[in-house]
Amino acid sequence: MPERRNLISSSSRAGNELSELELLNQIRSGEASGMRLLYERYIGYLTAVCSRYVVDSAAVKDILQDSFIKVFSKLDRFDYRGEGSLKAWMSRIVVNDSLKSLRNAGRLTYVEELPDTEEDGEMDSMPKVPVKELAEMIKSLPDGYRTVFNLFVFEKKSHKEIGGLLGIKEDSSASQFFRARAMLAKKIKEYWKKQGYEQ
Repeated sequence: MPERRNLISSSSRAGNELSELELLNQIRSGEASGMRLLYERYIGYLTAVCSRYVVDSAAVKDILQDSFIKVFSKLDRFDYRGEGSLKAWMSRIVVNDSLKSLRNAGRLTYVEELPDTEEDGEMDSMPKVPVKELAEMIKSLPDGYRTVFNLFVFEKKSHKEIGGLLGIKEDSSASQFFRARAMLAKKIKEYWKKQGYEQ
């Protein structure tokens, strides 16, 4: 039994040491372990990506299952463009499936007008919030705000691109982002107040 454990752990290490191109070639050549290695390497990262958009953990699992089916069925058509391109491509699939899930559930609603931005301006002068706390704050934003915020900050999309993705005006995307920033600034201020920090 110890020998088997060693084989498994050494197989996992070997999988992590493979480049994306080597992993792709392994899958395309029909090696059964390739798909498992791909899944094990990226499931944690892709779960985090999906969870930025979708709060419900059961929905996240469903989305990831659908996304991996798409990944595996389209790998033969994937155009490799260097190390990191596979991870980025898989991430785009997960983001698109997350957006589709939110749209189908009717959870994406938007407001047109810009908010007052007094709270927003305070963010730069506040101490940094621990990553875990900040992630929870982002998760607690209304779906529309959270979606635009994530697309702008994490996916580096312009408001024009976000508008095209979500079927809204560019100005609407900008207003969601500013509202999300203002709401986050308020949450950050409340967090530090609870920690005893006062500006």
